Amino acid sequence: MNKSNGVLMQFFHWYIPADGSLWKKAASEMKRISELGISALWLPPAFKGLAGADSVGYDIYDLYDLGEFDQKGSVRTKYGTKDEYLNAVNTASSLGVDIYADIVFNHKAGADYKERVWAQKVDWNNRQVELGNPRIIEAWTKFVFKGRIKFDKFGNITNYKYSDFLWDYLHFDGVDWDEKAKEKAIFKFEGHRETWEKMISSEKGNYDYLMFADIDFDISEVKDELKRWAKWFVEFTGVNGFRLDAIKHISLDFFNQWLDYIRSETGKELFTVGEYWNPHGLDILDKYIVESKHRMSLFDAPLQNRFHTASKQGSNFDLRTIFNDTLLSKHPTSCVTLVDNHDTQPLQALEAPVEYWFKPLAYALILLRQDGYPCVFYPDMYGAEYTDKGRDGNDYKIILNPVKELPKLLEARKKFAWGEQIDYFDHNNTIGWTRLCNENDNKSMAVILTNGTDGYKKMYVGKQFAGKQFVDLLNNRDEKILINEFGFGNFTVNAKSVSVWVN
Repeated sequence: MNKSNGVLMQFFHWYIPADGSLWKKAASEMKRISELGISALWLPPAFKGLAGADSVGYDIYDLYDLGEFDQKGSVRTKYGTKDEYLNAVNTASSLGVDIYADIVFNHKAGADYKERVWAQKVDWNNRQVELGNPRIIEAWTKFVFKGRIKFDKFGNITNYKYSDFLWDYLHFDGVDWDEKAKEKAIFKFEGHRETWEKMISSEKGNYDYLMFADIDFDISEVKDELKRWAKWFVEFTGVNGFRLDAIKHISLDFFNQWLDYIRSETGKELFTVGEYWNPHGLDILDKYIVESKHRMSLFDAPLQNRFHTASKQGSNFDLRTIFNDTLLSKHPTSCVTLVDNHDTQPLQALEAPVEYWFKPLAYALILLRQDGYPCVFYPDMYGAEYTDKGRDGNDYKIILNPVKELPKLLEARKKFAWGEQIDYFDHNNTIGWTRLCNENDNKSMAVILTNGTDGYKKMYVGKQFAGKQFVDLLNNRDEKILINEFGFGNFTVNAKSVSVWVN
């Protein structure tokens, strides 16, 4: 599903301050965001997590608690309250901006009670290898959501707000902690569950298990509850789509059924992008899209990794190959392209940041071309500053500066990134392309970028511009380029930079 000239923005990063202000900031920034040409926001998980007001949202506890109930030590989430979330969604809707909700289905965390379960310990690096004999463990798997209980005047439970579905060990297939033995290991449940779910990914033998209490998607009542929840959530909040977390660990059959159900029930398109993070494996991403019959897009992890590599190698990287072995090259209408995200940013588990000098080039490559659905990252718009431990255990202070060219690149996408595209990928360090828009628009654009020294490239922008002058929208070059009688101009670029030439 291609979103035409729309732009998605990831409106958070991992280290957003836990002060409950993000939903309010989203609402207050919505008008500016819309004017920049951003057509959709991906908001972080809105649900109560194990860490309560400090939870980034991926340690999911209660899907029905959007910052409404006193659970896990707080009413609000890290990002704000239920009413503030709903206000942000409504504000976006009034301005024509879609909201994509981050959905975490793979696991649940922070169970209220532990249960005795027969389980088999398995190898951490190959979950098909069993270690020792099955034994009874104490697993944190019983969720009762005390904050949502409604009582009568006599103190008796009458019902649960929104849903009375309670989770227990029968709804999970494994955990990573035995409370009885105080042991950290992966335990596959026995009895009701003999094997892991069938996964597309064969990493670690079978990558069904990721973390916490792993939800069992072979259980019909689990699937039914998640369908009921999705219908409630879309109707309750008014969101327009989803970002699905950790889909490599969840049965694709479930998502095919789930998406068909929720789209049918709500009558909404519900654009969906899945996070299947495999930066070096195009084949598995291709297989997922084909077997999902394009029900969802995927993030182009291989392209993000190539941006990371190109930024590290500098002029040694052949820019003509920048799109090789990427999802964009294979499924241009079913991929979301990005420069960085909360997992690749410095000090995170999948750390692979794009160096600052290359970010304007990378954003030009995803924003100003005809294929893909580009995603802008919060720190690249607003900046970020935080401290955390690195892999060596030491504390590091990270400062991420805004990409100063980004607002102009967004303007160029909105005004000029239309119509026919002509590529000039004919030099290992300097590449370019033009967008001819429509003849009646009297617009054209030439983009040139280099990871080497100053460069130039002769490119066609249209005979109708003969004798006219083009200027660099980014103001990196201050000269004017004269278009010759055949519609060509000799467009220039500074070393390790990008220029966007427009009439």
